[in-house]
Amino acid sequence: MKTKFMHMLGGVFFCLLLLPAQVYAKGDTIKVGVLHSLSGTMAISETTLKDTMLMLIEQQNKKGGLLGKKLEAVVVDPASDWPLFAEKTRELIAQEKVDAIFGCWTSVSRKSVLPVVEELNGLLFYPVQYEGEESSRNVFYTGAAPNQQAIPAVDYLMNEIEVKRWVLAGTDYVYPRTTNKILKSYLIAKGVDEKDIMINYTPFGHSDWQNIVADIKKFGSAGKKTAVVSTINGDANVPFYKELGNQGVSSEDIPVIAFSVGEEELSGMDTKPLVGHLAAWNYFMSVENKQNEEFINTWHDFIKDKKRTTNDPMEAHVIGFNMWVKAVEKAGTTDVDKVIDAMVGIEVPNLTGGTAKMLKNHHLTKPVLIGEIQEDGQFEVVWQTDAEVPGDAWSDYLEGSKDLVSDWTAPVNCGNYNLKQKKCLAAK
Repeated sequence: MKTKFMHMLGGVFFCLLLLPAQVYAKGDTIKVGVLHSLSGTMAISETTLKDTMLMLIEQQNKKGGLLGKKLEAVVVDPASDWPLFAEKTRELIAQEKVDAIFGCWTSVSRKSVLPVVEELNGLLFYPVQYEGEESSRNVFYTGAAPNQQAIPAVDYLMNEIEVKRWVLAGTDYVYPRTTNKILKSYLIAKGVDEKDIMINYTPFGHSDWQNIVADIKKFGSAGKKTAVVSTINGDANVPFYKELGNQGVSSEDIPVIAFSVGEEELSGMDTKPLVGHLAAWNYFMSVENKQNEEFINTWHDFIKDKKRTTNDPMEAHVIGFNMWVKAVEKAGTTDVDKVIDAMVGIEVPNLTGGTAKMLKNHHLTKPVLIGEIQEDGQFEVVWQTDAEVPGDAWSDYLEGSKDLVSDWTAPVNCGNYNLKQKKCLAAK
């Protein structure tokens, strides 16, 4: 009886020993938050970025993980709902205990997430071009700042195509409004008359473009070369370009240069009427080099569809993720404060044949490319910078911003340091 009892105790003790080990093994991962809209108006653009993160995490795990642990993706769907982005961010940091978040597309979603990330001392990698005028210690901006996309695009239109009249067309939220504020100031500084600038905003998901395209045609009939600078986001691009074709607006008549239309968006459109229109990015799938070829092949193998395209925000996630991995290895920990400090100065290859470097202002060095839409939905690069351009958090063309710099290293440690006043200003 005693022996049987001792055997029972031994069995229970053995099970208890096993249980913590099993729980520990399950929890012994480094969690990576993936915060992209899988439904709603922005799913057309963001779903691919979720898939990109899953691919990168799978690749890293095949290499042995990070710090001896496997990476675990925690995917949420903020559903193109800006307040929900904040809720999901809080869930990822406070409940799921993720070590980093890769996510957002629109600036309004990033602005929604920002106070939560700062409050909980999280870490966000933001992969899409944006309007600048922001610098947070808890955010690394791996997409383009205005001086890495919008300003060079306008310079190209002005110098190469001799555009004289400008339509600034955007979705009605913070990114297009701030970008167009910068561009209007820049154009006026370049001698453009204010009457030669037309600005138009439409809601997310806008579908009736007939009157707006008619207005653009009328504006472009004044005898001066006219172009559209488009900050239209999401699925509204499909009916916009379709209406351009319906009304016979060709790239020769009024070229459109887009900041939010890439290969992924074009894959769902009839591109024949769009041939010759332009986009400004820091990466195109059509760039020919060994590294990009390997990336495309890896993507196709992962997604199991050779027709799927790659695009600029995907490259930004590749760069951001690889930098984060190097920073974690350098710091020897996923502790947010230590990783943030380790990130500055990290360099990784980009997919266009150059090098991305993380700057003190948490922005990257990036090349700028202008691509022309081809009938197959790809872009032919028609212009690019000679070297990578350092991202600028604060515009040189806005009052109140041109005297500001961002530097998150000692002794400054400030996102909006005023060079004239020689002090760190209150958060903007």
